[in-house]
Amino acid sequence: MLRKILRVVLWLLLAFVLFIAVQAFRHWNTIQRVFLGGTHDHETVPPQLPANLPRPAVLVFSKTNAFRHEESIPPGNAFFAQLAREKGWGYFQTENGAAFSPEILSRFDAVVFNNVSGDVFSPAQQAAFKEWLEKGGGYVGIHAAGDNSHKDWGWYINDLIGALFTQHTMDPQFQQATVNVEDKAHRAVQGLPASWQRVEEWYSFDKSPRTTGAQVLITVDEKTYNPVGMFGKDLRMGDHPMVWARCVGKGRFLYSAFGHRAESWAEPENRQLLANSLGWALKLNGNECGTGSSPAATKEAGSKDK
Repeated sequence: MLRKILRVVLWLLLAFVLFIAVQAFRHWNTIQRVFLGGTHDHETVPPQLPANLPRPAVLVFSKTNAFRHEESIPPGNAFFAQLAREKGWGYFQTENGAAFSPEILSRFDAVVFNNVSGDVFSPAQQAAFKEWLEKGGGYVGIHAAGDNSHKDWGWYINDLIGALFTQHTMDPQFQQATVNVEDKAHRAVQGLPASWQRVEEWYSFDKSPRTTGAQVLITVDEKTYNPVGMFGKDLRMGDHPMVWARCVGKGRFLYSAFGHRAESWAEPENRQLLANSLGWALKLNGNECGTGSSPAATKEAGSKDK
C-alpha cells in the first residue's frame, strides 16, 4: 500500500515538474526579460522608411529587451500616429534599433520612447542618438523609458533621466493619487488643471531629478496614496517628480513616468500633456532650450504666414 502511495506521489511530482518545464519553455522570453537581466538583441539592418517623409517628423520607438508593457504600447503608438495625422507631421514607428543611425535620425525632428525597456542599442546606435539629441533633436520618454533596465547606459540615466528608478508601488500596485503642476509656465503643461487625480503604478527614484538640473513640471502628492513597494519598502521621496524636462546641448528632453496602463492613453489630461510635450520637443512651441529655429519650427512658421 505504501509503495502504491509513493508511486502516485512520484508521478504527481513528475507531472508537476513537467508542467513547470512546459510553462518555462512557453514563456522563456518573458522570464529572460523580467528575471534574467533581459535580452541583448541589436538589429543591424535598418527599416525601410517612406521615400517622402513630411517635416516635422516624429520617430516613435517601442522596442523592449526587458519587461514589455503589452497593454500600453499599442494604444500609445496609435495615439502618436493619430496626433501626427491631425497635425500633418511625418510619422514612423519601429522596434528596430538600427533606425538609430546618423542618416536615418537626420530625417526626424523628435523621437518618442514609448515604454522602451532594456539594452536596446549597440554602442554605435547609442552614440548616434546622443549626437542627434545634443545637436538639436527632441525627445519624449514614456514610463518604462525611465526605469532601471537602462542603468548600464550611463549617459542616458545620468545626463537625461537624471535619477535612477528604485521601485514602484505594490501595496497595491495601481492606486489613485493627486498630481500637481509645478511649473505652470512650461508649454508642456498648458491647458492642464493645477491638479487632478489619476490611477498609476507610481514610480520612485533614488533622488529628485531636480537635483541634477531638470525642470520639474508635475509631481505626485505622496499623502494621497500609499507609497510602499515590494517587501514593504518605503518609496517616499518628499519631492516626488513625475514629469520633468531639461535642455541637452541644443536639444530638448522630456520624460513622463505616467503610462503603465492602457487607460492612460484615454485620459484627457495625459493626452493633452503628451500632445503639448511632443510639440515642445519639435520646437513648435515654447522658448525653453532656444528659440525653436529647427526646420520643424521654420516650416510651421511659414505655413502660418500663408
